Amino acid sequence: MSTDDVVVQRAALNRLKRARGQLDAVIRMVEEGQACEPTVTQLAAVSKALDRAGFMMISTGVKDCLTSSNEEGREEALERLEKVFMSLA
Repeated sequence: MSTDDVVVQRAALNRLKRARGQLDAVIRMVEEGQACEPTVTQLAAVSKALDRAGFMMISTGVKDCLTSSNEEGREEALERLEKVFMSLA
C-alpha cells in the first residue's frame, strides 16, 4: 500500500467515524422526538459523509487499477470498480 493509499484510507476512516457520531446524534434526536427539519438535516449529513468516504475509497481503487501492469487484470478490476461506484450512485 502506497503512502497516498494510507493517507486516503485514514481520511476515509475519519469520515466514517464522523458519520457514526452523526448517526448516533440522529438516533438520539428521533428517540427524543425532536423536530423533523434538524433531524433530516443531520441525516443528510450522515449520508453525504458515507458517500464521500465511499468515493474516496473508489478513487484509490481506480488509481491502483490504472497503474496495474496487466491489461487483462486492469479491465476486470475496472469493471468491478464500476459496479461498486454505481452502487453508491
